[in-house]
Amino acid sequence: MTNDTIRNILKFRDDRDWKQFHNPKDLAISISLEASELLELFQWKSSDEAVLTNRDKMADELADVLAYVVSFADVMGFDLDEIIEKKYRQNSEKYPISLAKGNKIKYNELKKIARDEGK
Repeated sequence: MTNDTIRNILKFRDDRDWKQFHNPKDLAISISLEASELLELFQWKSSDEAVLTNRDKMADELADVLAYVVSFADVMGFDLDEIIEKKYRQNSEKYPISLAKGNKIKYNELKKIARDEGK
């Protein structure tokens, strides 16, 4: 997401004077609700079928999720680049390439495997 996109999302909100309604609780709820609307597009379908029949709707719902994420970050004073970079540094420690590459095992199980193998 570019800085221009972020500015446009916030401008859209500010032009309508909606920031007054945006507090962390309600924005977190809105993120979850919009993510649930995205998830609903997969209900009772295979992944392939859902994507084939709902791709445009998925893009719309994802855009809604991202817009609320941007608004939440703004209200909280979070720099999106900074918090994502920090999180991925943490994830790199939790999921070292030597253990995580090509598998879906959660980090706590990876640590157990590493201990058992003496890594």
